[in-house]
Amino acid sequence: MTFRVLTAEFITENNTFKKGFTELHDFQVDTLAEGDEAITMRGEANTELAGFLDAATDRGWEMTHVISALASPNAPVSSEAYDLVTGKICDAIRARRGQIDGILLGLHGAQVAEDHEDGEGELLRRIRAIVGPDLPIAATLDLHANATEAMAQQAQIWVTYKTYPHIDLRISGKRAGLLLDDAMAGRTKPTTIRRHVPMMDEANAGRSDVGPMVLEYEKARKEETEQGILSVSLNSGFSDADIAEMGPAVYVTYDRGVAGADKRAAEIADAHARAIWDARYSCANTFLEVADAVAQAKGFDASKGPLVIADYADNPGSGAYGDATNLLKAMLDAKLTDAVFAPMIDPEAAIELHKHKEGDTVTIAIGGKNDPAFGGGPLTLTGRIEKLSDGFFRGDGPMLGGLDRTYGTTAVLKVDGVEILIVTEREQMLDRQQLYAFGIDPTKRKVLALKSMQHFRAAFEPIAGKVIVCDSGALSTPKMARRPYKRVKRPIWPLDEATTF
Repeated sequence: MTFRVLTAEFITENNTFKKGFTELHDFQVDTLAEGDEAITMRGEANTELAGFLDAATDRGWEMTHVISALASPNAPVSSEAYDLVTGKICDAIRARRGQIDGILLGLHGAQVAEDHEDGEGELLRRIRAIVGPDLPIAATLDLHANATEAMAQQAQIWVTYKTYPHIDLRISGKRAGLLLDDAMAGRTKPTTIRRHVPMMDEANAGRSDVGPMVLEYEKARKEETEQGILSVSLNSGFSDADIAEMGPAVYVTYDRGVAGADKRAAEIADAHARAIWDARYSCANTFLEVADAVAQAKGFDASKGPLVIADYADNPGSGAYGDATNLLKAMLDAKLTDAVFAPMIDPEAAIELHKHKEGDTVTIAIGGKNDPAFGGGPLTLTGRIEKLSDGFFRGDGPMLGGLDRTYGTTAVLKVDGVEILIVTEREQMLDRQQLYAFGIDPTKRKVLALKSMQHFRAAFEPIAGKVIVCDSGALSTPKMARRPYKRVKRPIWPLDEATTF
C-alpha cells in the first residue's frame, strides 16, 4: 500500500520581551516557499524536510509538501504571518481530507504568536478540527521547545533533536517519518506523555557537548530501542518566551499496543525529568563580565587559534536584538587588534554605509538603537569601509551546509583594529562563511566576538585557541530576573529559589 503523506515546516522561536513582531518579511528573508520550490531549497541539506524526503523514499510514500516557513528567532509572530502560514497548511489538509494517511510537521516548540502563546498547539488544534482525533500526526521539535500539554495531546508522535549545536535535523526528520509510517501501517499505536519540570531552562540549555544532558541523551537513545518505546524527547525549554508552560519538558512516545509500555514510558519520563531538576546547579558556562572577557583578549596568545568570545546575551538566535554595544565598546577601548565583531544588526547603519564606497573613511553611529537599557546605546565611530555586499552567503559547515542565506544590505567597517560586520537581516553566527563571504578569514584573526550562545561552536570551536562566554547585559542575559515575567506559572526556579519538584 502506498501511503499519502502531507508535510509542512513552520519553524520559528519567539522572544516575548522583544518589541514588535515577526512579520512575513522575516520569513521571506529566511524561507517562505511552497511545494517543489521548498524542496529545491531545503531537500538536500541538514533540514527536517530532507529527513521527511528520506523517509518518503525509503517507504515509498506519495508525499505532498505544502510549505516551508522559517524565520530567525525574533519577537512574536504577527497575526497576519501566523494566519497565512497556518491557513495554507490547513487549506491543503482540508482539500485532501479523507485522501491522506498521515501528516508530518517540522515545528520548533517555542513559537509564540500575537494571539496565541502556544503557536504549535494552536496549529495542531486547527488541524485536528479538520481531520478528527485519529489520523496519525508526527512532528519534530527543536530541543529549545517549551513543549506544552496541548501539543502532546494533539499529535501522537514527537521527535526532538538531541544535539546542540543542532546537527541532527535531517536525522530527526527521518526518524519522525519512519515512526509515522509504522503508525499508518498499523504496526504501532503511538501516543505521547509529558512531564514538566518547574525550571525556566535546563541548566545548560540542552547542551550536548558538556554537562549532565550528555548522559541523558545517551540514555534516551538506548531507551528508544526498547520494545514499545518509540521516541524519548528531552526539551530544554526557552525562557525568553514568557508563557504559562515555559520550561523543560520530557515527551515519551510509546506504543499503546505493547503491554506494559505505558508504565515503562512513565518511568522513563519521570527519571529524565528528575535528572534535569537535580542538575539545576550544574551550569557549565562561566559568564564573564565584559571587562573580564576583554582583559583575556588583551593578552591572548593566538598561536593555536583565535580567542572566541561568545556574546551570549545578545544572541539573535534567542530573539535578542543583536545590536548591543557594550562588548564592542570595551574591545575598542582596549585597542584590540586583528579582532572581529559579528554581526552588528543595524539596518540603518548598513544602508548609510552603502551610500559610500569601499575604502572610504566614514563617521557613523552604530548599534544600541532598539533598547539601550539592554546591552548599551549607540556608538559614534570613525572607520574605513572594507567591504560592501548584498549579504548573500552559502553555508558549508555542520549546521548550514548547502543552505543559502542572506544578511541583506551588509558592510564591514574597520575601526582601529576591529572589523565590524554590520548587517540588515537577523542571523546568529552559525557558519564560517558568515565571515569568509565578506572578506574576513577567521583563522587569521586573534579575537572573534560572535553573537551566539552555543551554535557557533559547531563551526568555530574547531579553529579556536580558546572559547569564553560573555554576558554583555543584552536582552538574553542569563540574569533572568532582569526580565519582567508575567505569564509563567510560579513558583519556578531560579526566579523562586524555594521551588520544589
